[in-house]
Amino acid sequence: MNYKVPRGTQDILPGQSEKWQKVEEIIRQLCQVYRYQEIRTPIFEQTELFQRSVGDTTDIVQKEMYTFKDRGDRSLTLRPEGTAAVVRSYVEHKMFGQPDQPVKLSYIGPMFRYERQQAGRYRQFVQFGVEAIGSKDPAIDAEVIALAMDVYETAGLKNLKLVINSLGDADVRAAHRDALIKHFEPHIGDFCSDCQNRLEKNPLRILDCKVDRENPLMATAPALTDYLNEESAAYFEAVKKYLDVLGITYVVDPNLVRGLDYYNHTTFEIMSTATDLGAITTLCGGGRYNGLVEQIGGPESPGIGFAMSIERLLLALEAEGRSLDTDNALDMYIVAMDEQAKLKAVELASSFRAKGISTELDYASRKVKAQMKSADRLDAKWVIVLGESELEEQAANVKNMELGSQEKVPFHDLVNYLTKHKVQ
Repeated sequence: MNYKVPRGTQDILPGQSEKWQKVEEIIRQLCQVYRYQEIRTPIFEQTELFQRSVGDTTDIVQKEMYTFKDRGDRSLTLRPEGTAAVVRSYVEHKMFGQPDQPVKLSYIGPMFRYERQQAGRYRQFVQFGVEAIGSKDPAIDAEVIALAMDVYETAGLKNLKLVINSLGDADVRAAHRDALIKHFEPHIGDFCSDCQNRLEKNPLRILDCKVDRENPLMATAPALTDYLNEESAAYFEAVKKYLDVLGITYVVDPNLVRGLDYYNHTTFEIMSTATDLGAITTLCGGGRYNGLVEQIGGPESPGIGFAMSIERLLLALEAEGRSLDTDNALDMYIVAMDEQAKLKAVELASSFRAKGISTELDYASRKVKAQMKSADRLDAKWVIVLGESELEEQAANVKNMELGSQEKVPFHDLVNYLTKHKVQ
């Protein structure tokens, strides 16, 4: 049987996994600085949670969810996105009762969508996201956007473009909806079947269609920003002022709607402008979702968040020709000439590792020459060779592979010697 990785998934192999670890390290450090605490939710949830929050008319619910029945005949779905699960947890555990609001949460983990695989798009993919729930202050919108930008800039990306828009409140959405129907209805037969179905159910989703994006009616569609009421317009202006204070450059795009039904007011995307990235340029998306907590059964608790693909972040770094500073260096390689030396090598390796000195030794019974070649391939900083004379003298020559120098050090002092020189 020739087993292969399932279509739309990938193995993250050694050599690549260190890059993931570096990105995750950057994320966790920034979340600590911004005070977004990690939350871990189940990989699957009740199907209805996503149907109600994400929206019945979205591609995610209609085409992309991995849904199954368990042995109790309950409908469950592998999570296609993170916000619904985090909000469910916020409500279930009554986080709205905490004295300090908003509750600022972060998550990182696999999501699942049945999509056509292409560069940067997988059926199992990893998202990092944050949710700030319990405040309708425009300053928190700016903070959430700033955190997302910080992740990319700290990772080393330069070619970034922040696009923002306002979807307004419920009254704005209703007025804009009527205008969209009036605009598209006379020519809806020219659009794809999905857009035809969306006309009455959720015409805003037509603007997010990938099939009909070049249709001339898209460019002339009524803009949401033209329908903003006084309150929504003031809120959007406040968000922009806070972004200005933070020195964050942005572009206002009236056609930016995002693909999930729960968004309102602020919405944004961060894109890569690197020429070598390919067709998928959106790295991160997010926005405000006032009303979602109430929809899931909690009290009024306005929220905002974003989600970013780790796969696309790494692709963007590659497209810009930038590398992550990953530390996978080997400190010590111990070469053993015979079985007695091997016993000592195992003992020394244990004492080195206990002090945080990364150590490797041979487990394939290879000759000394082959072991030395292995030390070179692994780019070991130091090498010691153990044989009969070293065991008799209870000392070993520590060779600095970069400098080519060596120094004889008693076995009992090796840990102190290496610890001292590792700091240097």
